[in-house]
Amino acid sequence: MARKELITKSDIRAAAFEMARKLGAIEITARKLASYAGCSTQPIFRNYENMEDCLNDVYEDSLQFFDAFYGEYDKSSRVPFVNLGMAYISFAEKEPNLFRYLFMTKNTHGMNLYNILNGRTNAVMIEMNKAKESGVDSAELIFMKMWMLIHGAACMTITGDYDLTSAQTRLQLEDAYKAFTR
Repeated sequence: MARKELITKSDIRAAAFEMARKLGAIEITARKLASYAGCSTQPIFRNYENMEDCLNDVYEDSLQFFDAFYGEYDKSSRVPFVNLGMAYISFAEKEPNLFRYLFMTKNTHGMNLYNILNGRTNAVMIEMNKAKESGVDSAELIFMKMWMLIHGAACMTITGDYDLTSAQTRLQLEDAYKAFTR
């Protein structure tokens, strides 16, 4: 009779994702993951051909987590790109390790920043359509201008150099959008 599998792929995947959240994806090695999951490396390599395969799952879980974070974030601003920007900056503040993994490391998963942001929710396209509906001809250009500001604020959050309140941030983003669309 075969032994019952005590540590499943799902267990390993969940432990790897939690490591990414708490310690950073760069910390995920077979030995560290095994220790974190409370097992040997054998269950890891029984379920994954190599650590790259495991990290691919962590990346996918991180994308899903960001999509869910954005989906649940308050979207009360009517000004295009502000809701997405506020959620992005908040994500950097609340999930700094996942933010670094998704948005501040060289992406080897074949996705560019636009694909990650747009996600499965079409967040960027929705915001660009809002801008076009409000009379903006070059929504893509406005998005790029806004995104440089938003990404900079999020990175400053990561480094501890950002001290604006949420209300101040919202006002800054709304003012920037108005200035860019004049």
